[in-house]
Amino acid sequence: MRTEPLSWALDDASRLVVLSPHLDDAVLSCGALMSKAREHMSVTVATFFTEASAPPHTFSARCYLRQTGAHDAGKLYFARRAEDQAVLEGAAIGYFHAGLTEALFRRRARPLLHRFPWAGRLMPELTHIYPTYRLHIASGRISPHDADTLRRIIDSIDHLSPKSSTLFLAPLAVGGHVDHVLVRTAAEMSRKRVVYYSDFPYNMRHSADPGFVQRNALRHATWSHDLPVKAGLIRAYRTQVDPLFPNGEIPLMPEVYLVPGQQRFPVTPFQPWIHGLAHGR
Repeated sequence: MRTEPLSWALDDASRLVVLSPHLDDAVLSCGALMSKAREHMSVTVATFFTEASAPPHTFSARCYLRQTGAHDAGKLYFARRAEDQAVLEGAAIGYFHAGLTEALFRRRARPLLHRFPWAGRLMPELTHIYPTYRLHIASGRISPHDADTLRRIIDSIDHLSPKSSTLFLAPLAVGGHVDHVLVRTAAEMSRKRVVYYSDFPYNMRHSADPGFVQRNALRHATWSHDLPVKAGLIRAYRTQVDPLFPNGEIPLMPEVYLVPGQQRFPVTPFQPWIHGLAHGR
């Protein structure tokens, strides 16, 4: 187990804020670390994309709703927010919902063919920033029409860090989902103290962006404690667990973190709880 770079980053932190694109990403990727850290410091999950929009929906959005068994996107996201609140409060972890619209449902301020509003009703893809999942949302590229979304995420991160001792965990955006890329980009631009987490379960099929890893001189670390606790938290996201793990099995894989080598985390004796874990106690 390689915890040293992560331990150095945690050592000087009095508060941990996990930046979660969606209403399950933090627990999926960081649930084990959060479960341990909250015994020793304040832990908050800030989730950004917590809303859907009214129909008409794109084909990709309709496919997602069918996968979850939902008929109404608004009701589904109301249930997801309540679910997230219950899971995190039950684990003694704070939460913040930013209220941004998820990429599947995010619309352009000025739709294509805006002079013909009936066209958007017939083909909703004309009104959305990301018309399809495979070609747009999973492309890893932020649309120019999403500049305001990026600014709002950066502003939220700034408001979440009243103390310099706040450490942020941000997604590495493994898999290229644009919402994950937006949060990663905002975290990088914020100039805050940031450690990046490898997005589970997408890291079972995809690799990290090598350019981003090289640019930030990221050092690899893993976390293997409390994985069974994490699995229990994941199962509590009932609206999502079946589509994510259709065979019912949640792999107990070590969490993966990447620590920027150029950040000046103080190399001081680990906090007692970190010291014990780093040395297998």
